Amino acid sequence: MLTGRFAPSPSGHMHLGNAFSALLCWLSVRSRGGRLLLRMEDLDPARCRPEYARALLDDLAWLGLDWDEYVPPARDTEAQGATEGGILYQSRRSAFYAAQLTRLKAQGLLYPCFCTRAQLHAASAPQAGAAPGVYNGRCRRLAARQVAAMLAQRPAAVRAAVPDEVISFCDGVQGPVRQHLATECGDFLLCRSDGVHAYQLAATADDGAAGITEVVRGRDLLDSTPRQIWLLRTLGYAVPQYYHVPLLLAADGRRLSKREGDLSLCALRGRGVQPQAIVGLLAHLAGLCPTPAPVAARQLLPSFDWSRVHKENRVFTEGLL
Repeated sequence: MLTGRFAPSPSGHMHLGNAFSALLCWLSVRSRGGRLLLRMEDLDPARCRPEYARALLDDLAWLGLDWDEYVPPARDTEAQGATEGGILYQSRRSAFYAAQLTRLKAQGLLYPCFCTRAQLHAASAPQAGAAPGVYNGRCRRLAARQVAAMLAQRPAAVRAAVPDEVISFCDGVQGPVRQHLATECGDFLLCRSDGVHAYQLAATADDGAAGITEVVRGRDLLDSTPRQIWLLRTLGYAVPQYYHVPLLLAADGRRLSKREGDLSLCALRGRGVQPQAIVGLLAHLAGLCPTPAPVAARQLLPSFDWSRVHKENRVFTEGLL
């Protein structure tokens, strides 16, 4: 069965860009009679707050976007204690993510990384044959005795040792994508030195364990997808169909940001803006409606088609509301 997911991070109030992805995710699944799961990506304790999670749920309901109860598969027994109100919370999944690391370690695909911020900056400098910003494998080359000595002094982060392999897939919006893991991705973090599991591991393992068949998210995550496909295959999970939707930009070209409070739904609601006006605007920006006229989300279901969704980023101006 078609199973999608919306996986926001409760690190601030939901803004129009978040709502844009949520609407397209919801339309894609509901227009074909699928299930839509909700997952809170609240791994970072310094940024994610319960009040933001509650506000996010309220905003989704206000927009008319519903979701199905997250019922953990029988094989994912650890998820029983990680759900509340039919929603999966990543902050309660540490044991599950640790188990995924153990599986990868057994395949010889992990190594500890001791790099400081300054060393990481130097290790990501442009190098022959690699894209800018790709980690150069400094800690991958450490001898066992060096690793043991350094672990005795401080905790290490954990990196995946990627293979010399090309990952190709066809995105439902952006089209064919091809990435050489070793030179365009590099060895990436799976767990921070403070024990917080990284987004790449958590999101991928949760998608695989839940049997997600479709992932709809912003195109800023397109570059992460090849490494996630590699992880899914390595861990023995099925690979979903991906749809990377355009980002909403402010008039000056900036991405809408939670940190800057750009056009949060909370603020718009406080100004008296109606949910149908938001949905109509987002549908127009996506390419689903010729004008930004108010419309309820369910009214868009009969005519939804991915072929109508724009590929490039869209610019929002407040005059549209």
